[in-house]
Amino acid sequence: MIQKSKSERLLWAQFDALEMGSGWDDTDILKPQIIIEDVYGDSHPGSVHLNQLAEQAKYGVYEKGGFPAQYHTTDICDGCAQGHDGMNVVLASREAIANMVEVHVSAVPWDGMILSSSCDKSIPAHLKAAARMDIPTIFMPGGSMRPGPNMTTSLVAGDISLRQKRKDAITDQEVRDYKLTGCPSCGACTFLGTASTMQCMAEALGMALPGSALVPATMRDILQYARQSGRKIMELAEKKITPSMIMTEAAFRNAIIVHSAIGGSTNATLHLPSIARELGIDLPIELFDTINHQVPHLGNINPSGQHLTESFWFAGGVPMVELLLKDMLDLDVMTVTGKTLGENLEDLEKDNWFDRNLGYLANYGLTRDQVIFPVEKAEEKGSVAILKGNIAPEGSVVKYSAVCHEQRKVTGPARVFNHEEDAMKAVVVGDIKPGDVIVIRYEGPRGCGMPEMLMTTEAIVCDETLNGKVALVTDGRFSGATRGAAIGHVSPEAASGGPIAFIEDGDIISYDIENRTLNMTGIHGVPCTEEEAAAELKRRSEKGIPERPKRKGFYKFYTDHAISAMKGAGLE
Repeated sequence: MIQKSKSERLLWAQFDALEMGSGWDDTDILKPQIIIEDVYGDSHPGSVHLNQLAEQAKYGVYEKGGFPAQYHTTDICDGCAQGHDGMNVVLASREAIANMVEVHVSAVPWDGMILSSSCDKSIPAHLKAAARMDIPTIFMPGGSMRPGPNMTTSLVAGDISLRQKRKDAITDQEVRDYKLTGCPSCGACTFLGTASTMQCMAEALGMALPGSALVPATMRDILQYARQSGRKIMELAEKKITPSMIMTEAAFRNAIIVHSAIGGSTNATLHLPSIARELGIDLPIELFDTINHQVPHLGNINPSGQHLTESFWFAGGVPMVELLLKDMLDLDVMTVTGKTLGENLEDLEKDNWFDRNLGYLANYGLTRDQVIFPVEKAEEKGSVAILKGNIAPEGSVVKYSAVCHEQRKVTGPARVFNHEEDAMKAVVVGDIKPGDVIVIRYEGPRGCGMPEMLMTTEAIVCDETLNGKVALVTDGRFSGATRGAAIGHVSPEAASGGPIAFIEDGDIISYDIENRTLNMTGIHGVPCTEEEAAAELKRRSEKGIPERPKRKGFYKFYTDHAISAMKGAGLE
């Protein structure tokens, strides 16, 4: 096998001595060397098991004549960061993880790389790093958590947390029971949030083995995928197949089609453009909207649908969606199997992969068509829309597949907050009324690091008087699990002087998802034209925006240099 890195290793004799001091022998240093980089750690269920996958991947590398080395840069969990300032650094962690992988890969001349993660920011971080370093790479997903009682997800926390904040609304036993059952295993939370979505995106981009996204994390199958990843990376290294050959413009278009069909997280509209940017590919936000007008919504998956990610995998997962939409996809794109997407689908059919797991669905009394709708039974096109108007000249994002029809076209008075915590408190104490449009600003990438608003959106949908009657508009972002009328990523953001900074209490806000519009249509309760409102916002902008609080360290670096959410909220 020809090794890309062989010449570099001969430059300095200490290199081999250092490896042998780490337990390698004098034959190991002659083999192709593979870095296995994961986010293993005790940080949360999505990472705690990744050492087991890495171990299996190592066996696969050994089998094919290579030598593996394990590296770790652990990630953090959005769920653990809810409700405090820790949420402000979560999106920034994507950049930190990508940078650390770059450091690890740059310092040693590796022949190939396996990356493994399960969750929201670590998956796009790994894909960004793969694109940046462009050595042969396979992404190895960490799979899905098991369902909670009565097929619930960890987001029972929304109701629990809201009632904890209200007097005499919950018992200690209810809280204890949730804590013991809310996250019953390792793996990514078992709804189609950002973690599950990005596993699907890695596979749809061709960077993960076919069928590996969202495999149940406690089943033997995930160990087999890990072993296969170890074997396959040796083939990619020998053939010199790199991420830039796989993550092409056609592959990104395929991924957006799959995202539209499954009802994926709005955060993919941040992550996919940011990954593409590492490859010099411009992925305009309007492309998401164009594709969502065309693609049938097939995934009946929580939160846009009924079923959990485990059932989605049993029903055929990403490959089944690709098979159903093969006429819309570019089947000639290269993948980490060393074969095209079309060839992968043919191989899965020959192996009976699509039918092998249907018996697991039967255990739950389900059939495939209940989880992944046939194209002819899809009730609507797409799942995500890009809204523009005098509030969001560059754009904003909403997952309309999780919005009830009554909330898809709304006009209402603005209730304006500069911090999510204040908006959350207003919901809890009953200060938000049906028909209000909550506006939360200064929560964009430069404003506050672009935290998610899950505590507030869950408080709204778990309040019977507000559920389906209150909308939220923000320059921040949302959890992939968000339900209800939640419009995020408003750009330009408030901290950059965007119009959202100058909305005032009582102004009238109107949005129309079908027509893709988001506008201020009234001044202090008095209706006006969109043009008049735009002029008023411009007049108000003359007073400027508040100075940001002093910051330090990596958080300051990120908020000083983050680019627009419409470009992926990476670093300039």
